[in-house]
Amino acid sequence: MFEFLVRKSTTCKDDVLSGLTVSLALVPEAVAFAFVAGVEPLVGLYAAFMVGLITSVAGGRPGMISGATGALAVVMVDLVAEHGIEYLFATVVLMGLLQIGAGVLRLGKFIRLIPHPVMLGFVNGLAIIIFLAQLSQFKVSRVDGVLHWMQGPALYLMLGLVALTMAIIYFLPKLTMAFPSALAAILVVTGLVHGLNLDTRTVGDLASVAGGLPEFHLPMISPSFDSLMIILPYAVILAAIGLIESLMTMTLLDEVTETRGRGNRECIGQGVANLVTGFFGGMGGCAMIGQSIININSGGRGRLSGITAALCLLSFIVFASSLIEMIPVAALVGVMFMVVVGTFAWSSLRILHKIPRSDALVLVLVSAVTVFTDLAIAVGVGVIVSALVFAWQNARRIDSEIDIDAEGTKTYRLHGPLFFGSVRSFHDQFTPGDDPQEVVIDFRGSRVCDHSGIEAVSNLTERYSGQGKKLRLKHLSAECRSLLHNAGSMIEVNVIEDPRYRVAVDELA
Repeated sequence: MFEFLVRKSTTCKDDVLSGLTVSLALVPEAVAFAFVAGVEPLVGLYAAFMVGLITSVAGGRPGMISGATGALAVVMVDLVAEHGIEYLFATVVLMGLLQIGAGVLRLGKFIRLIPHPVMLGFVNGLAIIIFLAQLSQFKVSRVDGVLHWMQGPALYLMLGLVALTMAIIYFLPKLTMAFPSALAAILVVTGLVHGLNLDTRTVGDLASVAGGLPEFHLPMISPSFDSLMIILPYAVILAAIGLIESLMTMTLLDEVTETRGRGNRECIGQGVANLVTGFFGGMGGCAMIGQSIININSGGRGRLSGITAALCLLSFIVFASSLIEMIPVAALVGVMFMVVVGTFAWSSLRILHKIPRSDALVLVLVSAVTVFTDLAIAVGVGVIVSALVFAWQNARRIDSEIDIDAEGTKTYRLHGPLFFGSVRSFHDQFTPGDDPQEVVIDFRGSRVCDHSGIEAVSNLTERYSGQGKKLRLKHLSAECRSLLHNAGSMIEVNVIEDPRYRVAVDELA
């Protein structure tokens, strides 16, 4: 009992400290993504608080951090520019409803259909996006109002502080695991900057993070069909991107922690979070891979870590904005650079020449599309290319063994899947004009996968029937039998039931 209490106390301490670390990293990200979406910083900060809190309580992956993200912000910017922020709030509400519907319909299980090369491409693409997003912090505005790259002492100081932050994060865990290295790095660099009065930018130079508690607010848009047609396309895209990024981040954390999240529950949790956020003046959000990696690496594995991060963020907004605004931007850039190092799948570079060329192509393609477009398109492209490659490869795998018994009956024993891609190869196996009067096709080593395959079987039976020959089909699945039961007296269907295949699904609760 004593050991259990000690272990529980240690876990809570790790969750609280890692949550505090994450909350500090959430501030500049939320502010930056609010600027990307064309809204006030508090809109991004409120989203980070509400989405982070609700998904930590109701989501399907303890330890995963959610908030305002760049993948969603780049979609929102056109909506805000053309129709205003009230339409954004309404869109976020509808986005939440769509995500709840996806969870209720148990669509979360389909994340398992995403191939591993697509997952690696997603991870690498997001790591590159996180890295590129930090480069904007190395630019300053001059008198002409145009951003220019830092030069001279300012650049050297920025690079030195970033390097110091990364060094502390890397080396401190080798000395002690009692304190999150990212939080220690932020505190040390902040103390150094203000103790030595170093001239470098802080969070306060980006924007003020001071504000009050979020207030309930009905989106002020016209309740009409035209308004629905404006927000619906954006809501569908945002819901899809949010769920894909959240479920893929969940899968990544499952691998890191060797535990399993619940996809359908995560869909519902994300939906409820966005539904509430839309009514309280937030820009919506989804899982954040960078902050989630920070949390896991800092020891935060439970729901308390996400709850702590959200509550600390709200405390910063309401009570301690002046303290947060003192944190050097360089310290937070260093933290995010370490996230990039930890997120990028470096092993994928070593295996590129060892895996099939098609998998290597998908990996690189998804990474590139993620960087240059958005996550939903990248994953869609990756899945489609992988499916086409799979279809092409399996289209050439169907073949048959031929036996003729003492009575002159010819048996074709099929091997390989029968689907739209292998229909031509399937037909090439048979010679109805040269075959004897009795022919058997044994499907024990094959399986009809789609309607094209069923049609191919139907057409083949008609070819043999036209030749006046008797055809028997063995080990054929039930859907094929239902299609062929009217094929005629010349066709005898002799079936041994196929095994039943089921798709594993998560529990809803």
